[in-house]
Amino acid sequence: MNTTKVLAVNSSPNREKGNTASILNPFMDGMSKAGAEVEVLYPRSMKIGFCLGCLKCWTETPGKCVIKDDMADVLPKVREADIIILATPLYWDGMSGLMKNFLDRLTPIGQPFIEIRDDRSRHPVRDGYGHGKIVLVSTCGYFEIENFEPLLTHIQAIAINTERKFAGALLRPNAMLLKPLMKMGTSFDDIFDAAREAGQQLIEKGEMSPETLNVISRDIISRDMFMQGANDYFSKVLEKLDSTAS
Repeated sequence: MNTTKVLAVNSSPNREKGNTASILNPFMDGMSKAGAEVEVLYPRSMKIGFCLGCLKCWTETPGKCVIKDDMADVLPKVREADIIILATPLYWDGMSGLMKNFLDRLTPIGQPFIEIRDDRSRHPVRDGYGHGKIVLVSTCGYFEIENFEPLLTHIQAIAINTERKFAGALLRPNAMLLKPLMKMGTSFDDIFDAAREAGQQLIEKGEMSPETLNVISRDIISRDMFMQGANDYFSKVLEKLDSTAS
């Protein structure tokens, strides 16, 4: 049996030390435990220029970008990956700029022609790319899980356009509170264990259970306590700044 190849893209500016990694890492651990071959990329640590919008990767050098940087090594990994994990913090109701730039640079995997899929005009992908699954891992500081809805819609569209199946999302609201509360003695082992279990489920069963994903997103504090704590913290920070300035 062929080994499942997983390519994770962690677009947090804080890389392995960010809140996104706190969910992504156990998720990948679960996949590895189930026998998958997992690789993680950190766009912040890579040389990835901005897409020029020239479309020469369609008309002059089909399938190859004219920009000479690290993306030349990434495209073969994307083609070979059975599962692509897009991991990003939630910024302005969407993905981080690092992730958007990474995805923009995947334009060479598409072809310039137009076809109708799902009753919409789309570009077909090049041979070898249209397979496998896409998973979203995302964290945010807000309380409500509904804040992820615009990002979810975007990632689902990307899955369709890359001819991959959207296999679900690991979403963690209030992620900025995990580490501080852990230092105070609060345990979130059930959340991290659920992320690990989701990874195993996806490799072994081909899907993640809603029950497991719900544990990852569970409330860890009341909304009133969240608001009060956040407002008190930033009030103190700004008061200290004012006193220092004066």
